[in-house]
Amino acid sequence: MLRKYHSPLFAFSTIALGLLPCIGHADTADGAAGFFVNGNFGQASLDKGLYNDTDTGYQVGVGYRWASNPRVAFGVEGGYVDLGTFGLDAHKLPAQAVSSLPKARISGWTAGANARVAFQPNWYVSARAGLFHANAKGAYLSTIGAGQYASGDDTSTEYYVGAGIGYNINDRLSIGFNIDYYKASVLLGPSLDSILSSVSAEYRFP
Repeated sequence: MLRKYHSPLFAFSTIALGLLPCIGHADTADGAAGFFVNGNFGQASLDKGLYNDTDTGYQVGVGYRWASNPRVAFGVEGGYVDLGTFGLDAHKLPAQAVSSLPKARISGWTAGANARVAFQPNWYVSARAGLFHANAKGAYLSTIGAGQYASGDDTSTEYYVGAGIGYNINDRLSIGFNIDYYKASVLLGPSLDSILSSVSAEYRFP
């Protein structure tokens, strides 16, 4: 199941890395250094355990970057993400279980590092990774008794990782597209790993 989650992110990251040779053609800095605020809005997906569904998700964050050279900046970030609620997969469960078990719900706080690399005037690729302190709720097939189900509402500290591509409208404002993978779990149950595919906007302070 994890391959379903990693494949889109891996493919997107491969494309982003493939653009790095173009860095040498950039003739302006991407202006990424300094304090920033950002937000993402898009579709979250969960295909794990008893669940197979999508919902609207969002992320908001703040951070700071230091310029390593005119085209590369590294930084730290923190924020909050809400991946929404996800319905049970009716193909995996009897009808009575679908009606009685709860939907999955995933949200939480993030803290990590990020990087941006300019290629061509105004364009950039980005990467981010860190800790995801998640509040996850969901159902799972219990190991006690055949065909028995259980549910849990628990917090866990796992990780997130993501990649993106974007365009600098000016020195302060950027828009982009991102794919982020969030790992979460419920005590005694399976992991509830989700992907957020989103459009993003970032504002950098003078």
